[in-house]
Amino acid sequence: MARGFILFAVVVGIATTSLRADNAAKASSEKEQELLAVLRSDAPPAEKAITCKLLAIHGSDAAVPDLAELLSNEQLASWSRIALEAIPGSTAGEALRNATDSLDGQLLVGVLNSIGVRQDAQAVELLTKRLQDDDVEVASAAAVALGHIGNSEATQVLRKSLAAGPEKIRSAIAEGCVLCAEQSLAAGDAAVAVEIYDEVRNADVPQQRIIEGLRGAILARGQDGIPLLIEQFQSPDKAKFQLALGTAREFPGDKVDQALADELARAKPQRAALIVQAMADRPETVILPAILQAAAKGPQAVRLSAIDALGRVGDASCLSALLNIATEGNKELTQAAKATLADLPGENVNAQVVALLPAAEGKKYPLLLEVVGTRRIAAVPTLLKALDHDDADVRHAALSSLGETVELENLSALIARATKPKHSEDTPVAQRALKAASIRMPDREACAAQLAEAVKQTKSVPTKVALLEILAEMGGTNALATIAEAAKSNSIPLQESSSALLGKWMTADAAPVLLDLAKTLPAEKYHVRALRGYVRIARQFNLPEDQRAEMCGKALDASRRAAERKLVLEVLARYPNAETLKLAIDSLADPEVKDKAYESTLVIAQKLGDKGGNVQKLLAQAGLEKIKLEIIEAKYGAGNTYKDVTKNLQKQVRDLPLILLSKRSYNKSFGGDPAPGSSKELTVKYRINGKEGEATFAENAVIVLPMPK
Repeated sequence: MARGFILFAVVVGIATTSLRADNAAKASSEKEQELLAVLRSDAPPAEKAITCKLLAIHGSDAAVPDLAELLSNEQLASWSRIALEAIPGSTAGEALRNATDSLDGQLLVGVLNSIGVRQDAQAVELLTKRLQDDDVEVASAAAVALGHIGNSEATQVLRKSLAAGPEKIRSAIAEGCVLCAEQSLAAGDAAVAVEIYDEVRNADVPQQRIIEGLRGAILARGQDGIPLLIEQFQSPDKAKFQLALGTAREFPGDKVDQALADELARAKPQRAALIVQAMADRPETVILPAILQAAAKGPQAVRLSAIDALGRVGDASCLSALLNIATEGNKELTQAAKATLADLPGENVNAQVVALLPAAEGKKYPLLLEVVGTRRIAAVPTLLKALDHDDADVRHAALSSLGETVELENLSALIARATKPKHSEDTPVAQRALKAASIRMPDREACAAQLAEAVKQTKSVPTKVALLEILAEMGGTNALATIAEAAKSNSIPLQESSSALLGKWMTADAAPVLLDLAKTLPAEKYHVRALRGYVRIARQFNLPEDQRAEMCGKALDASRRAAERKLVLEVLARYPNAETLKLAIDSLADPEVKDKAYESTLVIAQKLGDKGGNVQKLLAQAGLEKIKLEIIEAKYGAGNTYKDVTKNLQKQVRDLPLILLSKRSYNKSFGGDPAPGSSKELTVKYRINGKEGEATFAENAVIVLPMPK
């Protein structure tokens, strides 16, 4: 019973699979017919081009005749070949071969290329004949196509032609030979591949082909290719040397690594520096002692290259050498060695660095402490111990590394060194370290709380300022509150620093603090700074419309100078809505900013248009009725060079005495700069409600037309 059920399930499965295949074939056939209908229609070339691409997926022998007709169409030939290259079976190949009888020039070149893509063995004879074509491009395409086919017949033709063929197409013949050699090698016939590569590299062909032959000849020989590779390293020809560098990187096995190490020892410095990099690009088999030796002594260019290479292939065994190099006193070598010490790979490197610290002396001690920081090694107790060392270099290295590694629970030690240093020269280093540590703390609020307490405890104003600057970099609730409190102190330096920091605060939660300071700080300088910071938040931050309008209203009330009220009016014009329009209209009553308020009112009203609800009613209440505006003449430029921009302005006329251009730049709005390098102006003759007027505006000014008298 079970066997019968299994047999039944298998039969059903086969039937289902067969049905799905039939359905898929039917759907593909239907799609093909739809596409062919497009090719046979009067559809534009662009649509037919896309159709050809789709036929590469859905096409069959049925599509070949229609595609073949397009091979003589200069617009669609390349698109039709995409499909013909992809359609399986002999029909498409036959169509391409037949097309070679009627085409010439680039159309023929394209068909020959497609024959090569299809690796059509039946085309060898016609391609061989085309090697004698008078058109160099046609003959060259035939040679390369033979190379793509790469069977024994095509290979024989190309090898014979390499020596006896026309010189004008010898480069293409050599390219075809290389392609044949690649196929022979892939098929496992390395001996034939070597013969062909050798023929190419010894032929009278362009250097690029010789290089291709050399590369193939080296790799096809396997391990026996190493002497030929080294020969290229020693060649005076730079192209061959570059070939050797590239080929060495892809050479199989580990025998070549010793050959590279030997060549490194005898190469001239400029080449040795490059050989080191090639060696390092073989990390699995690299001869590390050879690179270490090159890093330790010799020409500086080679040493620098070797030090850099150790950053990729070195390990803990390289530490001692790198430490020696970094303490030699050569600035360039020291920097390179330090960079490599920071990046040195290997699981045991960090443990080895820590193990070396207790016995380290002289310049190596601060260097190792520095490495602890650059590698972010967890060694806080060791670093804390080093803070009491007599040598300033040691203390400073330990402080800097604590900045990169200390956790919140040990932050107090760093705060103590930054606020109450035992040595005055440690102060700037400790403060930089504290900043680095604070900024990277995961729990910034807890960190800020410790810094806030330090601000309270220290009596040094410069230290307080330094801590406030760190808090500003961190941001957050505790930082903001601490800086706000400092701004209200009686200390002028603290007021100066805190107000400046708050004025650049990067989150909107500073707005209430800044407004409060603007209202309470007695000094005009700090009042202005706080208010401008508050206005900056209203201008730059993404806020709800009602909140922004409320902020602008409060800023207008708090401002003591016209300059700040004008800044608020600019914000109102930038964010038009009913509330900002009301604020701008209300400011018309302020004689100090009346002109700016008038401009902002017009800009807001124009931007709102019919979307503003009570816009016209508000304007009427403010005495700003609709007008009839006509632009009579407008010119833009400087000196005797002016451009007529009348039509540009006429297109922007509305029912207010304001012209809003499509771009803020006059040059962009008016289609170019009529007087490059000069200060330009716009002169407008206009008519408002039947009365004529004239006004001149500096370049890029807002165009508000005065009411004619």
